[in-house]
Amino acid sequence: MSSTAPISSGTSWQQKLGSLPRDARDTLFLLAVIAWIMLPQAQHMPWWSSAFAAALLLWRARLALTGTALPGRWVLAGALVIAIAATWAAHKTIVGRDAGVTLVVMLLALKTLELRARRDAMVVFFLGFFVLLSNFFYSQSLPTAAAMVLGLMGLLTALVNAHMTAGKPPLMQALRTAAKLALWGAPVMVALFLFFPRMAPLWGVPADDLAGRSGLSENMRVGEVASLAMDDSVALRIRFDTPGEKEPPASTLYFRGPVLSQFDGRNWQADPVSDAMALPQLRVSGEPIRYQMLIEPSKRRWLTLLDAVKAEPQIPPGASVGRLRMTASLQWLSWRPITDVLRVDAQSYTEFSHGPLQPAPELKRYLQLPVGSNPRTLALGEQLRSQLGADASATALITAALQRLKTGGYTYTLEPGVVNTIHTADDFWFDSKQGFCEHIASAFAVLMRGMGVPARIVTGYQGGDRNRVDNYWTVRNSDAHAWTEVWIAGQGWTRVDPTAAVSPGRVGQFQRLIAPRGAIASAVGNFVDVSTLEKMRAIWEAVNNRWNQWVINYTQSRQLNLLQSLGFESPSWTDLLRLLAASLSTLALLWLIWARATRPQRDGWSQLMHSARLRLQRAGLEGGASISARSLASSAQSRWGADASSASFAAALSDWLLDMERLRYAAPNDNMPSELNALRQRWRQLQRQRWPQPLPHQA
Repeated sequence: MSSTAPISSGTSWQQKLGSLPRDARDTLFLLAVIAWIMLPQAQHMPWWSSAFAAALLLWRARLALTGTALPGRWVLAGALVIAIAATWAAHKTIVGRDAGVTLVVMLLALKTLELRARRDAMVVFFLGFFVLLSNFFYSQSLPTAAAMVLGLMGLLTALVNAHMTAGKPPLMQALRTAAKLALWGAPVMVALFLFFPRMAPLWGVPADDLAGRSGLSENMRVGEVASLAMDDSVALRIRFDTPGEKEPPASTLYFRGPVLSQFDGRNWQADPVSDAMALPQLRVSGEPIRYQMLIEPSKRRWLTLLDAVKAEPQIPPGASVGRLRMTASLQWLSWRPITDVLRVDAQSYTEFSHGPLQPAPELKRYLQLPVGSNPRTLALGEQLRSQLGADASATALITAALQRLKTGGYTYTLEPGVVNTIHTADDFWFDSKQGFCEHIASAFAVLMRGMGVPARIVTGYQGGDRNRVDNYWTVRNSDAHAWTEVWIAGQGWTRVDPTAAVSPGRVGQFQRLIAPRGAIASAVGNFVDVSTLEKMRAIWEAVNNRWNQWVINYTQSRQLNLLQSLGFESPSWTDLLRLLAASLSTLALLWLIWARATRPQRDGWSQLMHSARLRLQRAGLEGGASISARSLASSAQSRWGADASSASFAAALSDWLLDMERLRYAAPNDNMPSELNALRQRWRQLQRQRWPQPLPHQA
């Protein structure tokens, strides 16, 4: 891959590319493949690294097109120093996942600037395969896998093309060879995937940055949960063990997240971790609902399970999240953040209560309010109390507050805005009278506390959409919800969803508020009806769910389950190794059988001539494949024709060799098989005769 002559500018780009010398064409193809496998990294690397890599690749492409000499070593050394220094400045290190990937991408882009010989190309291929694999550190989704398969085929094509030294072979020829190699290697890949023991998750590299993505949080500022309605990404998927009519009703699908109890007027905050160590007092009734849930990576430690889970959920052995525990507020936490798709098998009781049944000191903090905040809401609480009487129960106070929400002209909206005052409850009850679920829940909890009823906020998800393709319920970030729990004597903590009083359809019939569509979605919607788009999305999400189930979430437990289905009573990792060895051995044997069956076969004349050559070599004549039958006849006459004892044998052998040559080059006719059989008979007669002994120096 050396410099080439420049191309004239008077032709079109298509003609230019077609007339490029092989070195320039191969270099441009390799640069395009490298750019393709680098592209997904742009969203994870610093902006300067993507710009730097793109500039280097464009520079190398220009050098290939113009035939300009490659830069010298001092220029490359300076660029290397800049890349290392910038990586250090951005990540404060040059090791670790993010810093390492950034540096490897820079090295790959720099290496293309010294792409002179095949040795340099081999280094580029090696780095290219490594960068391709590093994409899976960040995402193992189906689109990422499909994009990397294309990148893999591109690198294999370039690798095969680099070994085709003669002429200017078309890239399609190299692609066909690469596809055959990939196809032949696919059974080995499947065997390794199925049976290679998995002692940990496939991509067990810890993330350098465990900051949570868009989603639920341990802190809620009134007005911020509404922003999640703009996020249509999947938060979790759930499939019930009894699908269809036996599935729980929509109004009971509450997925519990962080529980918030501390309020400063604007923000609600979760209980401290030390408080979460207390054991909950959970009371359940009815039959449990059994289900399997797939939780998308959130970089958080909480499991948003269906309320309420009593027994410890089951997760795959060796999962990266570690052990699970329940907090005093019924929230299940993992030991480490969820950074991969996590499969959870659990059972929930939708009829439950928890917490103390009688007044206890621990309930006092659920009555605390900031001094001087929301005076009008507190006055409203006093008014309701006076109307119902000093001895009014908590249930009566809750009913009165919900009745005010139903009849007071309050509305449920997606864009209520963030309230820039500590009197957030006053703003909702008396001024704006509109809000998203967290506005309503927060104002309701403040009113309850103002009337002496312990209350707190529970955040999570409510509802979802049932995918008719695979029977999984899909819960999105746009299904984020906030409700309240109030404490009632004799019952404990009880769920009260005040949003249902303002907008009953939000909870009972899944009448979601829809975020405004973007320009692309609006344009597509003008040509494709909504039902078709919904069906397409359902199919895509079902396929993506299968990918997560059978590929990403193929854990050690699933390997052992596979072995049990194959007849192993107590499978272990040693059984996996034995089965892997047997599979690879079987594949190797099948390949050898196929190679032997498909190897080129000699025709009858060639087999007969090969047998004659071997016998002549043992007799002392040179019988290599490059020597013709006529030359062999001449050599036999020269060696044995002068001796009276062997002259007749030499003449018969010479005549046979000449007849063999004559048959080989004769025009095709129907008598050729019979003539070949006659020559076989004559050869058998010659073999039964006494052959002259080879000379001493030839023995």
